[in-house]
Amino acid sequence: MQDLQQLNNDFRAEGAVTYNLTKGRLPVATLSCGQSSAAVCLHGGHVISFLPGGGRELLWLSGKSWYADDQPIRGGIPVCWPWFGGHPSNPDLPSHGFARISRWEVVGAEALGWDSTRLTLRLGDSEATRGMLDAPFELLLAITISDKLEVALTTRNLSNAPLRMTQALHTYFNVSAVTDIVIDGFDGCPSVDTVGGANAPGTQNGPVRIAAETDLILTDCPGEATITDPGFARRIRIAKEGSNSAVIWNPWIAKAARMPDFGDDEYPGMVCVETTNARGDEATIPAGGSHCLKAIISTEPLSD
Repeated sequence: MQDLQQLNNDFRAEGAVTYNLTKGRLPVATLSCGQSSAAVCLHGGHVISFLPGGGRELLWLSGKSWYADDQPIRGGIPVCWPWFGGHPSNPDLPSHGFARISRWEVVGAEALGWDSTRLTLRLGDSEATRGMLDAPFELLLAITISDKLEVALTTRNLSNAPLRMTQALHTYFNVSAVTDIVIDGFDGCPSVDTVGGANAPGTQNGPVRIAAETDLILTDCPGEATITDPGFARRIRIAKEGSNSAVIWNPWIAKAARMPDFGDDEYPGMVCVETTNARGDEATIPAGGSHCLKAIISTEPLSD
């Protein structure tokens, strides 16, 4: 396992990437590029902050989040892999897979000219993972910042059989007031409302607005989504590749109160718009093949 001295000796990029410790003494990489910056915790390969162009924080992070080797971080961009949600056959396995609670290793850190910085992380199969996924694999997570944030998760199937999986870049966005935002990009898409286990199918009609607990799976939606936030006077754009599904989530009052790593009064300040391979959009990777799931996130000011 890479320690802080090794990381700063071998994978420091002067003026672009440095390493320190965050809460729980977990190692975190700080990326800089012009006025933009990001923080990536090596526990979970977890982007926990992105400040575009010196502006307002783009990602939401709970003040109640755990910072422990065996627990996921609540907020930022969790990497859900190799399954999304509960395991399809074994409820004792960790929700959303093991990638978000695994220690990733740094394999690359570089300034890409003057206008972007990239950190590349790796997670491979091990004795611990083989008890949950009996197949050799390699994950590469490339986080690139400029005036936007690009997160690319590449899965390489190193086995001699197809690998089928669900996955997500489970992004938590920082918003001024969740009841005031407007989420566009899903009009006409098939949807499944999973709140309370209802699994009620439907079709999204117009923008998505949040006024109660929301856990909405959308399919046939390969295009860009936007979050218009008048309180923060900005629009967030979420483009993607390798995904034809999405999930929109907010726990609201009762569920937030039941979650030990989520403050009771925090739900108004966040919304998840997740880049996924879920609910009929599973990724099947042939033997020796690969699949890349990518989210490209940017912001723009709202015109007066």
